[in-house]
Amino acid sequence: MPDHAPASSTTEKSHQALIVRSSPELDQLLASLFQREKWQIRFAPHNLEALQLAKDSLFDLIITGERTPGKEDIELLRRLRMVRPHTRLIILTEEFIPGDVLAAIRERAFSYFSRPFSTEKIAEMIRIAMTEPFWDDGIEVLSATPNWVRLCVRCDLATANRLLQFYREASDLPDAETEEVATAFREILVNAMEHGGNFDPSQHVEVSYVRTKRMVLCRVKDPGQGFSLEELQHSAIANPEEDPFKHMETREAQGKRPGGFGILMATKLVDDLIYNEKGNEVLLVKYLDKVGRASMS
Repeated sequence: MPDHAPASSTTEKSHQALIVRSSPELDQLLASLFQREKWQIRFAPHNLEALQLAKDSLFDLIITGERTPGKEDIELLRRLRMVRPHTRLIILTEEFIPGDVLAAIRERAFSYFSRPFSTEKIAEMIRIAMTEPFWDDGIEVLSATPNWVRLCVRCDLATANRLLQFYREASDLPDAETEEVATAFREILVNAMEHGGNFDPSQHVEVSYVRTKRMVLCRVKDPGQGFSLEELQHSAIANPEEDPFKHMETREAQGKRPGGFGILMATKLVDDLIYNEKGNEVLLVKYLDKVGRASMS
């Protein structure tokens, strides 16, 4: 019988993780992360054994081994969904294969990492998986080709961070440009989730990613009423040159959290930042000097 969605880690129930073996160093790192949070751990030598263990017992999180191809891990996820539809699975793989990232999103993988990967980012994603109470419908593929992807993304911060990791894996840009686009995109995405969706998990932001030979374009549309840039006195983009922190006074007076630099930061990292008339839709454009392969594949 299908299991119920895993409860938040704030409950008293004992949490269990299943890890498909990788290198001894990576296995030790993963084990230490779970032991620190007092999770129970099981290891499986390969995906077939992992599937059988998952059929026999409910695991709150499964992490695949880096030695298996991403396609095999995605197939494991498909088969797992038939008996454990809400289990969170993070894919680790040695090699990026075009098409795997989108396939992983479609099959509702919690996250995806290919080598060379950052152990810090893996640890961060595991912590999100340990604590995030909602996730199943967080990222939905509306349509997708290798050069144009449309997604529906739930308005919460953990989902934004998950989406950014999928983007980093799929991007074919040089590392520096990938991070510039990722940082600008995250600022605009979180801004849309906060001000357009009020971080309400029942609300969603529509995201598009377009990759051409000469540019990368990100479109973010939030469910809010929109705004005018001239009205954003709480944002750093409205500051006069002689007073670059004036917006902080406005934010404090309005009871807002410290910040307000997101839009200004985004304008420095991409070439064009264009809002629609209503103010609830924005385009980020990054022009490229070199021709590359299709990105979100």
